[in-house]
Amino acid sequence: MAIWAAQWHSKNQVDGERTYILCDNCLPALFRTRQAAREFIKLRYGYIARSSDLRIEPYGWRVPRAVKVNVAPLGE
Repeated sequence: MAIWAAQWHSKNQVDGERTYILCDNCLPALFRTRQAAREFIKLRYGYIARSSDLRIEPYGWRVPRAVKVNVAPLGE
């Protein structure tokens, strides 16, 4: 089953490039549509786009992206 997730991106000199799936209430933030994932990202992380100080060193944050993921039951 293909669904959408919000993926964090950051790149700085200390940690290098880091990406991971964001969580909401201790569970992966998964969505049925790309638009729903983008709305979640804009609501929760839209401030990063407006804060140039967070996008430069030492933080190197980037606005999360909506990415397509495949979900399979355990054991398959």
